[in-house]
Amino acid sequence: MNRLKYLLPFFLVLLLLGACSNSKNVDNNEEVKLKVVATNSILADMTKNIAKDKIDLHSIVPVGKDPHEYEPLPKDIRKIAEADLIVYNGINLETGGNAWFSKLMQNAQKKQNEDYFAASDGVKVIYLEGKDEAGKEDPHAWLSLENGMIYAKNIEKQLSRKDPNNQAFYKQNLDAYLAKLEQLDKEAKETFSKLPENKRVVTSEGCFKYFSEAYHIPSSYIWEINTEEEGTPGQIKGLVEQLRAHPIPALFIESSVSAKPMQTVSKDTGIPIYSQVFTDSVAEKGKSGDSYYAMMKWNLEKIAEGLAD
Repeated sequence: MNRLKYLLPFFLVLLLLGACSNSKNVDNNEEVKLKVVATNSILADMTKNIAKDKIDLHSIVPVGKDPHEYEPLPKDIRKIAEADLIVYNGINLETGGNAWFSKLMQNAQKKQNEDYFAASDGVKVIYLEGKDEAGKEDPHAWLSLENGMIYAKNIEKQLSRKDPNNQAFYKQNLDAYLAKLEQLDKEAKETFSKLPENKRVVTSEGCFKYFSEAYHIPSSYIWEINTEEEGTPGQIKGLVEQLRAHPIPALFIESSVSAKPMQTVSKDTGIPIYSQVFTDSVAEKGKSGDSYYAMMKWNLEKIAEGLAD
């Protein structure tokens, strides 16, 4: 966690170099693209769908990595220093735990809602443990497509604010993107409405609360949110007992967590793991689930298939 303190002098040098570089581009009358940083691959993909080649985009948390606890690299610090706009999830994701994002913004002297903004602004927040209090927010709002559309609208709004010359371009792309998400959401709601009421989504992390609310299917989990205390014997025992009392056809495992705890649950209950699902990250480029749309389509289809038996 002390890495930011030691990298601060390095960060300041890069800031000055970046400023000089930007000035040079302007003097040469070159087109200077808006420099945008997204904190994770999901937000980066949404941003890319709206801005396409009009921006220079950097995603901080690598594909497949957990955004809850992350330590920025020197290149992340440089990109933040140079950024015209920074997109983060909010709802206690990057600002919870070790608060790596808050530290970055403070060291870079970036201003909230001017230099950086939460894509989740306007989302109806669901809380951990049912507690309506700061620090207990469940950040996984993007796992509802309705919320994903809120994210996309916020991203377009901020891109247009920073780059009004391309506002019409951003808005056109947003409308096309929203149409795709709306259609997928409509199809998913029709599919899940046909599943029996006793079916539920069971994953390692309790990240499907927004999904559950959107598609009216309950969820259970081994642990509630990714921390250092994951997959403890007590957590596993609690879920195993619940599943023995109320069995379901299939279990699911997230792409960004260890499979071992859920494998133990599967062995102890006899319930098979049907499929991997995507939660905190899209898949590697070229693989199934390599965009926000593709990961949600995969999740919706695999969960419906696994619970239909």
